[in-house]
Amino acid sequence: MRTFSIQLSVILLLSLVFGCQDANDKALPIMGIPTITESGDTIQHSIPDYTFIDQDSNQVTPATFSGKAYVADFFFTSCPSICPIMTKEMKRIYDSFDEDDRLMFLSHSIDTRHDSVPVLKEYANKLNIDHNRWRFVTGEKSEIYDIANAYFNIAYEDPDAPGGYDHSGKLILVDANRHVRAYCEGTDHESVTKFIEDIEILLHEKDLAASPSN
Repeated sequence: MRTFSIQLSVILLLSLVFGCQDANDKALPIMGIPTITESGDTIQHSIPDYTFIDQDSNQVTPATFSGKAYVADFFFTSCPSICPIMTKEMKRIYDSFDEDDRLMFLSHSIDTRHDSVPVLKEYANKLNIDHNRWRFVTGEKSEIYDIANAYFNIAYEDPDAPGGYDHSGKLILVDANRHVRAYCEGTDHESVTKFIEDIEILLHEKDLAASPSN
C-alpha cells in the first residue's frame, strides 16, 4: 500500500508539473504535492530559503522578491545550446511587463566556476535591463543545484553535454508566497506566449495584491 501511495504521489506531481493548463482558467494552480501535517494542516509546496549573490554583488534572498511575483530560470553565460534562446524569451517577457513593478526575474547560473559576478554583470548589461528587477545570481554550486529541484527543474555538470552542463529549459512563475504557479518551455515561442497570459492571470490575483511590498 505504501508503494502504491508513493507511486500515486509521483504521478500526481508529474501531472501537475508537466500537464497542460487550460487557457481559460481564471486562477492558476499551486504546483507540487502538498504536505499534510500530523494535525491535518495542508502545507503547499514552496521555494525554500536561499542566499545568492547577484551581478551587482548584492545579496539575493526571498526577501528580495517580497510582495512580488517572479520568473525564474537556470542557465550559464557560455551555454552554446538552449540558453541564448531562453534568455531571448525571458527578455521578451521582461519587455512585456516593463511598466509593471509587481513582476521580477531571477536567473541562476549553474556554471559557478566561470560565471563570476563581473561576468554576470557584463551579461546583464548587454540586455539593457533594470538590474533591480532582473537578478542574475551565483552561489555555492550545491545550493543552486539543490534549489533547482524545488523549481521542478534539473541542473548538473555533464561533460558530454554542450558546454559541460545539462539543465532544463523551463521558465518558472513563482508567486509572492513562494509557490510555483506556472511554467513554460523557454525555447518554445508559443509556450512562452501562453506563459505571458498566465503571468497576467497571476498578477491580478488577490493574494499577490494583498502581499506586503518592499
